[in-house]
Amino acid sequence: MTTTIPPRTRRAAPPAEPTASASDAASGRGFAVRVSLGRVFAPVPSEFLLIASTALLLTGFGLTMVLSATMATALADGQSPFEVVLKQAVFAVIGIPLMFVASRLPVSFWKKIAWPALILTTVFQLLVFVPGIGIENDGNRNWVRIAGLQMQPSEFLKVTLALWLGYVLYRKRTLLGLWRHVFIPVVPVGALVIGTVMAGHDLGTAMILMAILLGCLFFSGVRLRLFLIPLILVVGAAAVFAVTSPNRMGRIMSFLNVDSTACYFDDCYQSLHGVWGLANGGIFGLGLGNSREKYGWLPAQSNDYIFAILGEELGLIGCLVVLALFTLFAVGAFHIVRKTHDPFIRIVAGGITVWIVGQALLNIAVVLRLAPVLGVPLPFMSQGGTSLLSVLIACGVLLSFARTLPQPALAPPPASGRAASGRPASGRPARASR
Repeated sequence: MTTTIPPRTRRAAPPAEPTASASDAASGRGFAVRVSLGRVFAPVPSEFLLIASTALLLTGFGLTMVLSATMATALADGQSPFEVVLKQAVFAVIGIPLMFVASRLPVSFWKKIAWPALILTTVFQLLVFVPGIGIENDGNRNWVRIAGLQMQPSEFLKVTLALWLGYVLYRKRTLLGLWRHVFIPVVPVGALVIGTVMAGHDLGTAMILMAILLGCLFFSGVRLRLFLIPLILVVGAAAVFAVTSPNRMGRIMSFLNVDSTACYFDDCYQSLHGVWGLANGGIFGLGLGNSREKYGWLPAQSNDYIFAILGEELGLIGCLVVLALFTLFAVGAFHIVRKTHDPFIRIVAGGITVWIVGQALLNIAVVLRLAPVLGVPLPFMSQGGTSLLSVLIACGVLLSFARTLPQPALAPPPASGRAASGRPASGRPARASR
């Protein structure tokens, strides 16, 4: 009996690994590109949109008013009517992209540059005392001219002081119950920075820097009794600076003078013409470009008193629109202060908000003769490239902070397929299995 041996079966080769085709690679690259673009165009918080939109609208509004306020005097001097506004527009073209670039920077970046930025801007401020570089105007030595470009270094001190105060108070957040940790190094360094401005006799800018210091201390959460001491020191320093200057005392006394026409040819000239410009505008204004005060009657028509030209040409309606835009800006900024969980963000955002909104209110109060003339510009709108640039950079810092705000949780998507109740996606009841 013979047996047949079955032939040995050949073992099947393992399946080959799938190779990515060119179409798969292309689709992978396309997916990566879509992911990158999705991060760029990801939804931003409402505070981001509110601050960015109001900053852009106020900047555009300001360029329009600077053009209207300077056309007559430029033509009278034999210059192009667009001479001044083009210089202002250059700083706007630089500042707006910088604002959005700053909005993409992380919070850790602002913490790292707090000390170096304050040191650099303080050294820049000291250049106003260098002969041949520093410029004096109306008794204030607060400008420099480098390579034919005139700048005001103290404007950059505002944003760097807010960043530095936020960083120092953030690092000492667990020690702010002790007065020595609140005062050192805040008071000595703050006094040094503000002293460099006061050495140039610029009380208005020094008062804004004092307000930033007080605002940062307030939003850091220090105890009220510790906050009152710096407040008393700031008020006392401002009073001493005012009393020791005959020019400042003259402006203060003219502000308190009931018979304002008595000092028309002295200290009340510009204040009266500012009020008269607002009065001429009425409710609807004389029309854009139809101001009368800008024809040499109002000396500071394009910077400190641009709100008077705005009221004269666009009336009460135009003034209310500008006030509404600043109100919306304040709402967006204070929402950052309220919603954030980071003490550094809360302190810096609070200081910047006090600076921009407080300076706007102070400028408008001066034009309305509710405050003595202090020489502070209207943020976003007054002529002055460094002022506009520093405000836009500060807005970029706020936009960077707005990106970190916690977003409300989204509702979970509806369940697909069979629901937990045993019903299929079509909505028909499922059959029971036998």
